[in-house]
Amino acid sequence: MADRGASALSLPDDWPAHPDPILALNRMGSFDWDLDSGLFHMDAQAHEIFDLRPEEYDGYPQTLAVRVPAAEAHRLDTLVAQAMKDGSENYGTYFRIRCRDGTLRWTHTQGYIRRDGTGRPRRIVGILRDATQEIDDIESRREQVVQDEAQRRQTNVVQLTTAALAHARTVQDVIDVLKDTHGLTHLGATSLVMGLVEAGRIRLIAEGPAGSFVPGTLVTRIDEPYPMSEAVRTLTPRFIESPEEFADRYPILWPHITGLHITAAAYLPLIVEARPIGAMGLLYSDRRGFSPEDRNVIIALGSSIAQSLQRAMFFEQEKDLASGLQQAMLPRTIPSVPGADVAVRYRSASFGRDIGGDWYDVIPLPGGRVGAVIGDVQGHDTHAASVMGQLRIVLKAYAAEGHTPATVMARASVFLHELDTDRFATCLYAETDLSTGVVQVVRAGHIDPLIRRPDGSCRRVCVEGGLPLGLSAEFGGLEYPVTTVELDPGHTLLLCTDGLVEQPGADLDDGMLNLAGLIAAGPEDVRDLADRLIDVADARGGDDDVALLLLRRRGIDAPRSGGRLQQHVAPGDPEALTGARHMIRAAVRAWGARDRADEIELVADELITNALLHTEGSAIVTLRVLTGSARRLRVDVEDTSSALPRRRDAGESGVSGRGLLLVDLLADAWGVEARGGGKCVWSEFVVPEKD
Repeated sequence: MADRGASALSLPDDWPAHPDPILALNRMGSFDWDLDSGLFHMDAQAHEIFDLRPEEYDGYPQTLAVRVPAAEAHRLDTLVAQAMKDGSENYGTYFRIRCRDGTLRWTHTQGYIRRDGTGRPRRIVGILRDATQEIDDIESRREQVVQDEAQRRQTNVVQLTTAALAHARTVQDVIDVLKDTHGLTHLGATSLVMGLVEAGRIRLIAEGPAGSFVPGTLVTRIDEPYPMSEAVRTLTPRFIESPEEFADRYPILWPHITGLHITAAAYLPLIVEARPIGAMGLLYSDRRGFSPEDRNVIIALGSSIAQSLQRAMFFEQEKDLASGLQQAMLPRTIPSVPGADVAVRYRSASFGRDIGGDWYDVIPLPGGRVGAVIGDVQGHDTHAASVMGQLRIVLKAYAAEGHTPATVMARASVFLHELDTDRFATCLYAETDLSTGVVQVVRAGHIDPLIRRPDGSCRRVCVEGGLPLGLSAEFGGLEYPVTTVELDPGHTLLLCTDGLVEQPGADLDDGMLNLAGLIAAGPEDVRDLADRLIDVADARGGDDDVALLLLRRRGIDAPRSGGRLQQHVAPGDPEALTGARHMIRAAVRAWGARDRADEIELVADELITNALLHTEGSAIVTLRVLTGSARRLRVDVEDTSSALPRRRDAGESGVSGRGLLLVDLLADAWGVEARGGGKCVWSEFVVPEKD
């Protein structure tokens, strides 16, 4: 046992240590407060913490008031009193003391309340320690937390702004993002200015808030002494950290912005591919100076803004180019159509570089007729626009030649099929006789037209259709059924492309119902109605362009047929020719034109004879009365020859060549119209109103 004890380590004489040395080593002092006597005993370390010499302390807590500020003493008394009242066993808090040299330092105290058997507090023992370094560490950590939070907020602003700028398509979109409450204002900026570099000058495109515009700065030269000009000139950001610096560096500008109470500013060149495209200024009224982190954040934002601004500028240029090219392919003007009100509109697609193949056209035709065309070539590019332009011209030429609507559509399909392209097109052609209101409609894969009545109600016209243009020729399906509808006076025919109807995820029939509802609720005037529909398309956006054509039959001042007679005259059939002459003579007298009966009969006979002598095939004679500003009797003679008649001077002994001279002399008006594979020679005579 002895050997075992001898081998054990020897312990120090003062082990275990007494509390006082342990507290002293940890720079802690102790106190013992007798609540009955009021004596407050402190050890030497506690005296040192309070910066008191032994002779300066009489043992009562009131004496410590020379070191504890009144506000801190009041807070300590309240804390201790509450702990004794609510039965707490201990309390702890930080408080400040004022040293003999007048400086303040932090102290921490921890007290333990001893109570008697009844729970009454009798004694408090505890410790005191200098907490200055601890509080400094806490404050340092708190400042770091605040800085980290500020940095996080700034980084978040950069991320949010960059994300928002990614969706900006126009320059105005970029400006709106920067002025938005979630934009740069979170960095505390009071005012934002932005300008674009154009031909050696800076043109201001944004300034705010209202009332902050500086006269004379709308357009400035790059060599002028302004901060944005300097940033562009040097390709270097300019950070102004005080009003004094602002006034000293830019004395011309400073007097104009003193009302904004600017205390700091940052001006950034907006650089893309080493070339300045503009400059931006952020003005602050609640800060002085910029930390390195602040500068880095602002410069990063400037780079993101420059890229977005460049994209927006390219987008607007491309959109202007696309819109200009599209408009060049569309008719420059819409002809005036007697007896009808016409309105056309076009809205380009949302994407700037996308040029659509949508088109419209209005084609005046003989005999008070008018052709209305709406179409859409497949694709959104310059090739689609080119095909659209060619197809529009060809279709208009076929219609002007006098072909029937079905033939017009079939020939247009053959043309597109033979064109060097892989595109097809949808199309709808409506030929309206404004004198009778009869509309002949053919459809090539296009959406149906709609008709609006004078009371505002609107209905869809179901038109039996054929294949789209190009495809029908490829697959040998050139049949285009003709649907005939009545367009009464005051009724409006609406033709449009699918961009006005179709929406992603929506059914076409539902889209047509919605469009019918918009038309019914729209204004009566066709121009106002067209504007309303295009506004709806603009608000809805979309990636497809929109073409729209509205034709309203007035019925007032429109030529109205007071009678119509027609007869077929075959060559070598004298009875048919005689019958045509009798028909003309009887009709003219019956329609109250007896005074001009001989003139009309002579001209009609000359036109029929010419058709039979100079062409192969038969002639069709049509006689009708047109009423409008003046009552007129019209004679149409159609044949199957495309050769146009020409007026010739007959020789002294000649017997031919005088016919058209006679027509020109006797008729009030005459002319020749192409009619499909042939022609129509017509003449008109003003006749008195029938009694």
